[in-house]
Amino acid sequence: MAYSYRCRDYPGNEACPAMFTAETEAEVMKHVELHGAIAHGEDPKQWSPEDRKQVMKLIVAT
Repeated sequence: MAYSYRCRDYPGNEACPAMFTAETEAEVMKHVELHGAIAHGEDPKQWSPEDRKQVMKLIVAT
């Protein structure tokens, strides 16, 4: 089973076309963190536990 994340599903990122699919949720999360840093100028280490929960809710089995 694979897992996917669409950045546009996260509130405030509706215009972002990025999408990630990987074998595990953890691998998808690594892609999301890298994308957040490069494309959105964020520091994933500064994401709150609530932000991380929101991201995890948006990672779906495909």
